[in-house]
Amino acid sequence: MAKTLFITGAGAGIGAATARRFAREGWQLGLVDLDGEAVAALNEELGGQHWHRQLDVTDGDAVTTALSEFGTHAGGRLDLLFNCAGILKVGEFEDIDFEWHRRIMEINVIALMDVTRKAFPLLKATPGARVINMSSASALYGTPYFASYSASKFAVRGLTEALNLEWERHDIVVQDMMPPFVKTRMVAEQTFQAPIIERLGVNLEAKDIAEAVWRAARGKDVHNPVSLQFKSLVFGNKWLPNAFTRQLIGLLSKR
Repeated sequence: MAKTLFITGAGAGIGAATARRFAREGWQLGLVDLDGEAVAALNEELGGQHWHRQLDVTDGDAVTTALSEFGTHAGGRLDLLFNCAGILKVGEFEDIDFEWHRRIMEINVIALMDVTRKAFPLLKATPGARVINMSSASALYGTPYFASYSASKFAVRGLTEALNLEWERHDIVVQDMMPPFVKTRMVAEQTFQAPIIERLGVNLEAKDIAEAVWRAARGKDVHNPVSLQFKSLVFGNKWLPNAFTRQLIGLLSKR
């Protein structure tokens, strides 16, 4: 029996790249995105055999319906939930319209929690199930000009750690991915030039994160930093005073 994967934000970027990676391994996919045409096109690209729907993850009723329909399609199983949907707005905190801050928290945190909670019955019914959440390098230390995004990813990191322990009794592994900047439309469309991006560069592609998700799905690490650059920072953060990380992020973000 083919394993099953449900991906939010599957229409482009990391979500789409991850769908392609798991499809090559024979997984059956559930593809949802606000852009219904994008997931329909992705499904056709992958052979036209996967379940897909247009979905606004902030619409609780629609989330319930989508997971119910996918559960029926997948025979009541869900081996992996990949919470990939998310948005970003870079800029000076006080200059960003508050609706953006609110929307970032609604999509990156509240909707992620809602999808995860509603997927729980399917996950619980599937031996060895797991959840992988998209966190970020911005969850290691608050990043200037990414304040609300960074806050949202700290929340994802905390939720991941808590559920990794709490759901162990249900045989569900909960993990997160922590990449730095990735060459996606979400990053490319930012109009504010954040100093940390200019200094570190955008060196990862969506397919790199998809490969990292594939590795994480076969491992047990709760947090999965991506790229040697960020792994080095994570290692240093473990052994050096927190003030060191603060100073480094400050220097990288200095205008």
